Amino acid sequence: MSKVVWGILSSANIGIKRVIPAIQAGERGVIGAIASRDAAKAAATAQRFGIPRSYGSYEALLADPDIEAIYNPLPNHLHVEWTVKALDAGKHVLCEKPIALDAAEAQAMVAARDRSGKRVIEAFMVRHHPQWHRVRELVRAGRIGTVCALQSAFTFPMRDPNNVRNVPAYGGGALYDVGCYPIVTARYVFGAEPERAIALVNRDAAGGVDQVTSGLLAFPRGGQLVFSSALKLALYQRVVILGTEGRIEVPVPFTPPKEQGTRIIIDSGGSVDGSSAAVEQLAPVDQYLLQCDLAAAAFRGELEQEFPIEDAIANMRVIDALYRSARSGRWEKP
Repeated sequence: MSKVVWGILSSANIGIKRVIPAIQAGERGVIGAIASRDAAKAAATAQRFGIPRSYGSYEALLADPDIEAIYNPLPNHLHVEWTVKALDAGKHVLCEKPIALDAAEAQAMVAARDRSGKRVIEAFMVRHHPQWHRVRELVRAGRIGTVCALQSAFTFPMRDPNNVRNVPAYGGGALYDVGCYPIVTARYVFGAEPERAIALVNRDAAGGVDQVTSGLLAFPRGGQLVFSSALKLALYQRVVILGTEGRIEVPVPFTPPKEQGTRIIIDSGGSVDGSSAAVEQLAPVDQYLLQCDLAAAAFRGELEQEFPIEDAIANMRVIDALYRSARSGRWEKP
């Protein structure tokens, strides 16, 4: 079967560094065009990657009849607007996370999907990495007993005040950018939605975005997620899953380099110093390539979406509840 023809909506770094190379290295897609509001930048990026066409407007890309699917890595505040426009133009969409600035706004994507008959997928690449498939398999098999709690952190330094992550009007902030990963992985492991949420936020005095956000989510049957996310702390990420008969630790849970293998640490809890732990090694993979090939298969109707847009909205409801909690100082229901 022919490959899906992608259009890239903007020359954002995540596209240039991760997604464009992934589509080109994969088996299911080719890139037909790229658009930027800076025509020269679009042309330079097209030349760099051997993309046949470039456009100086997003509208021109959506009008291209050869483009079947759009990758949308625009700043967060533009996700809904341009995803809806792409769906209404008859294109499937892979949209970067978070899908919107709030769950109510994201409902417009559901309506656009339903009237267009096209598919829209939130780009959470971590759920396609084999290490997370293996983690879920171990949890469901009862390897560490009943899972009671997840502890997670995702932090990195982003001190450029002009970066979109540090601009409130663009949907900046730690929770939107990296805090969403502990949330989505906890929902993935528990296979359930949290019933309530509480947050503690430290906002940047100059820009106003949340620079450090920590949260506690209460899941059914006593499950818990405790996490911290930050834009101005040292580079770090980790997930620890605690069960009644042991723990599973994922040392690089969210952005493992595609050239490096990953590790899963499985500890029976027989020693306090971790000497009772076993380590499973997994081969290197490009989780962005896996994501794009699976998206292409879903666009062609060859497989069902494991995570439809409703799942993205459920994750957004949790983020909404955490931001409400930061304002109210109380537990909030997603």
